[in-house]
Amino acid sequence: MTPPGSAMPAELREAGAPRPSHELRVPAELVATAEHGLAARGRPRRRVLVIGAGMAGLVAAYELMRQGHEPVVLEAQQRVGGRVLTLRGFAPGLYAEAGAMRIPRVHDLTLTYCRRFGLRLRPFVMGNPRALAYIQGVRTTMGELNGDPGILDFELAEHERGRTYEDLWRSATQEIHDLYAEEGEGALDRICAEYDRYSIRSFLRERGFSEGAIELYGVMSFREANLNAAVIEQFREIIGRAFEDMQEIEGGSDRLPDAFYGELRNHIRFGHEVTAIEQDDRSVTLHVKTASGRTTFTGDYAICTIPFSVLRDVETRPAFSRRKQRAIRELNYNASTKILFQVRQPFWERGDGIVGGTTVTDLPIRRICYPSHSTPGEERSVLLASYTWGQDALRWGAMSPQKRVEQALEDVAKIHPEIHDHFEFGVTHAWYDDPYAAGAFALFEPHQQTSLHDAIIAPEGRVHFAGEHCSLWHAWIEGALESGLSAARAVHTAD
Repeated sequence: MTPPGSAMPAELREAGAPRPSHELRVPAELVATAEHGLAARGRPRRRVLVIGAGMAGLVAAYELMRQGHEPVVLEAQQRVGGRVLTLRGFAPGLYAEAGAMRIPRVHDLTLTYCRRFGLRLRPFVMGNPRALAYIQGVRTTMGELNGDPGILDFELAEHERGRTYEDLWRSATQEIHDLYAEEGEGALDRICAEYDRYSIRSFLRERGFSEGAIELYGVMSFREANLNAAVIEQFREIIGRAFEDMQEIEGGSDRLPDAFYGELRNHIRFGHEVTAIEQDDRSVTLHVKTASGRTTFTGDYAICTIPFSVLRDVETRPAFSRRKQRAIRELNYNASTKILFQVRQPFWERGDGIVGGTTVTDLPIRRICYPSHSTPGEERSVLLASYTWGQDALRWGAMSPQKRVEQALEDVAKIHPEIHDHFEFGVTHAWYDDPYAAGAFALFEPHQQTSLHDAIIAPEGRVHFAGEHCSLWHAWIEGALESGLSAARAVHTAD
């Protein structure tokens, strides 16, 4: 993994600079749209109804507005950002991310809009040799564990002993790296055709991993709860270098959606929940529930950006095509739960010398993420005490918020006993329990990219679709922006 700062930060690069062929990125024409706007085509001004003020809805509305169209954004909640949710109910000056919290250097669209709105970025520390591993009751540092993987006993096969999980994974995926390095994005269709049928677990078994090695990989990579997800999801992030040279937005991730809101404030309606979509060959009408009653909005087109897990409860007249209905029903959404602690002092910095990075554990909390930066002049800090996915997240989500905090505190104390001296309170967010999200992000199961993706992104009459689920960059702001721009371009150029 490239250490933070080893490459020029993406936000400092020249606009339009050549992009290395070994990095998987969004199409250049979408980056050009983000930089310069939609191409002027002399099209008539259109009224476009945008369902949802998450990142996809905001960027679609913003670019349509820049080109003279009339977007109307209908948002069921009282805020913008969707699954970009910065929590600010801490001591003054402190905040934490319940949702999106980092931006890879290869995410050109996200970084372009950060530049456009003058948002400052700083490094987000991923790997840290001082961060801890607490597994099988053994407490060690990541640096020590990488130097001597035998510290832990996973009952590995003879040829696997003495090797890190990263080394084992790299060997298993070498042909993927080689093919992509040789052919670039042209290899992606071949990779999908060959590997879309595999889950992570079945792929590792096919590559000769012992059960102990699969357990090692699952625990250390934080994917044990998602081993049945499609392995190509992981291929895309790794060959796309999605976890290298991370950045974060100073002051909180919500500064990005708030910046869009600053431009769109007169086009957004809060507390407007769409309950039905009706269309004919000339217009789209949305039936909307508000605190004061029910109303309708009519436009030339609509862009639906809400997750399919929520769209299932929206009536459509006429009904969407069978292929679209199947995609809405079957698309897999992953769970994610975060538990955050406010503490009086960042004891991990003073006791263990940890600034940034992640502690891995087989305890139910699974991982602890440390702030990448201290807050000047502020003794208190916020610790991401637990960040879980999949079944792990669902188990936490089944508890009451108070029970989550209590249980997480017990786990953290096994790794950092001093937590009891510094803990003040905790807050949590379980995305599967969020009625406006019903899941943290789309995560393909085996075969779903092949069988569902084309139907996911296809328009239905005058209704277009966007959201991270409509991109192959699942779970990232970049995917939401890519899909929102694509939908805006489609509406802008429609006959």
